[in-house]
Amino acid sequence: MKTIITAKGMNITPAIENRVLKKTQTMGKYLRQDTEMFVRMRREKTLRIVEITVPINGVLLRAEASSEDNLFMSIDRALAKLEKQILRHRTRLDKRLRDELPADTQPEFIEDLSATEQEERKVVRTKSYTVRPMSREDAVMQMELLGHTFFVFIDVDSDQTQVLYLRKDGNLGLLVPEG
Repeated sequence: MKTIITAKGMNITPAIENRVLKKTQTMGKYLRQDTEMFVRMRREKTLRIVEITVPINGVLLRAEASSEDNLFMSIDRALAKLEKQILRHRTRLDKRLRDELPADTQPEFIEDLSATEQEERKVVRTKSYTVRPMSREDAVMQMELLGHTFFVFIDVDSDQTQVLYLRKDGNLGLLVPEG
């Protein structure tokens, strides 16, 4: 498994690099040898944020964790989240993950195994809505008026359905379909 480490607003010391490589190599029991794992670390004020992304044949596994002034704790939490995703979606991912993975593999990073053994998520509510053509500015205003964290609209300039959403950092994001 190839691990690519990047950092923003902080230096990667050899100790940090060794710790990340050691921890991520244990995920090899779930992933194929040719899998790439992207580890991005960043500092925002007192937070140390670690984001791990693993692209597997069209599926993107992503986990993010943060902690106050403790990078190693963030690394462990992100790996635990990634491991939970793999275990939760094992049946769907088994064709993309290592075929020889035994079903009784013990988790490395998850402390509370009962949390991963919960039922699969299901849709509990369906809501219909009208998608109207409007500008991005109007969509922002409409989303704020409704008090929602996302808003679906048709962009008047491109005539495409787009999704406007509120990011964790308080800014807005826009999902635009390709093609």
